[in-house]
Amino acid sequence: MRILFMGTPEFAATYLQYLVENKFEVVAVISQKDKPRGRGQKLLPTPVKEMALKYSIPVFQPSNLNKEGTEIINEYKPDIGIVVAYGRLIKKPFLDMIPLYNVHTSLLPKYRGAAPMQRAIENGEKMTGVTIFKINEGMDEGDIALQRAFEVGECETFGSVYEKFVSLGTELLGEFLSKYPVPLTPQDHSKATYAPKIEKEDLYVDFSKSAWEVRNKIRAYDPMPGVRTILNDTEVKIYGACEIAHIDIDAVPGTIVRIDKVSENGVIKTSDGCLHVKYIQFPGKNKITFYAAKNGGIVTEGMRFH
Repeated sequence: MRILFMGTPEFAATYLQYLVENKFEVVAVISQKDKPRGRGQKLLPTPVKEMALKYSIPVFQPSNLNKEGTEIINEYKPDIGIVVAYGRLIKKPFLDMIPLYNVHTSLLPKYRGAAPMQRAIENGEKMTGVTIFKINEGMDEGDIALQRAFEVGECETFGSVYEKFVSLGTELLGEFLSKYPVPLTPQDHSKATYAPKIEKEDLYVDFSKSAWEVRNKIRAYDPMPGVRTILNDTEVKIYGACEIAHIDIDAVPGTIVRIDKVSENGVIKTSDGCLHVKYIQFPGKNKITFYAAKNGGIVTEGMRFH
């Protein structure tokens, strides 16, 4: 089959690379416009555009998908479109030009929307997975072609779950294309849940919540972009949350009650006990263990995160 690939970020670029390296015929690529990235905010090509250029695949960044997309389809005559994190809802008449299938990182109808990976971890889901569905005009509402689930460990971070989504998702995409066309199953819309876009305020951790909730918040944004909290009027990031200690300590939530020499963790009070957290990162610095921060004289027991 002649494939039109649509995607934008690094995650989507791994899927494009998989298709090319496994000899699927990608005849053209559509990505979002280039945007400033990095510390210097230089205008850089999207990761998908970079990948397309690497393999000498024609790549387009249309402002008007319906108008310019028609020209692309007429010229390259794809049989099918594969969409991975394109970043924009696709509407008619483009939808009617070729069959379009989306690779979505949740077990639809759960976690429709922009940030399903992070929201599933944040909510403490023990299972998640990949869904390939036929796109319609609704937000992730189309009929399901294939779906594959996997377990999420209680201490797994976004980083490790992301790798599973790449590994299992690309495998599922290869299976889908090899079997195409496949029977479609309508979603049960009554069971739909949503995964809204991540806003800046979502990245702040609240230690007045339970240790389970705090751990999930930290896991969901570890290693990127890291959750924020305030220590001595300085915004810091923390990573590596795992062990929960349901012990009764007389301290205000957010207080560092102990810094353990063996594990190098900081033990931080929450509403219902304590949470062990491995790393802290100060602005412009690398992340270090709580024990290293204590030895450096920058963190001590009794300090409190706000």
